[in-house]
Amino acid sequence: MPQKIVVASTNPVKINAALHGFRRMFAGADYVAVGVSVPSGVSDQPMSDEETRQGALNRARAAHASQPDGNVWVGIEGGIDSARGVMQAFAWVAVTDGERTGMSRTAAFTLPEETAALIRQGLELGDADDRIFGRSNSKQQNGSVGILTGDVIDRQAFYEQAVILALIPFKNPALNFAPHP
Repeated sequence: MPQKIVVASTNPVKINAALHGFRRMFAGADYVAVGVSVPSGVSDQPMSDEETRQGALNRARAAHASQPDGNVWVGIEGGIDSARGVMQAFAWVAVTDGERTGMSRTAAFTLPEETAALIRQGLELGDADDRIFGRSNSKQQNGSVGILTGDVIDRQAFYEQAVILALIPFKNPALNFAPHP
């Protein structure tokens, strides 16, 4: 019987990123991934590294509470940070099995000023991208990273690597990893 991964999103990009990340990290294991809509407990568009991290952790925990019959729960939260004087986008991933939790962050990339201006006006990144690039629902497709790289890196690949890195404590159960508050 396959292990059930509950992803704290109904976005197929996030569900597939989680599923493929698990399959790559644990080749030969049988997984099925399902999505569930749960709140992040943070802003719709997190505007700091810490808020984004907390959103991923909150989502993983909320998915666990929502679907306790899963084997593992995954939260993926995209965010923005302007701490270095330029607006950058990234995401945090939290994975929990109810006992241990692994977390990782994607790489960050700088957003064009056209996008940053719309975000400062209150739009979410995906909505800003749709407006600037004449797209519709790009966050359920290749996302900002895919648009800006010409799909050299799409949104699924962007998240998938962070899912794999968040699975390090699960791949190495004999090692001690600090808990995530």
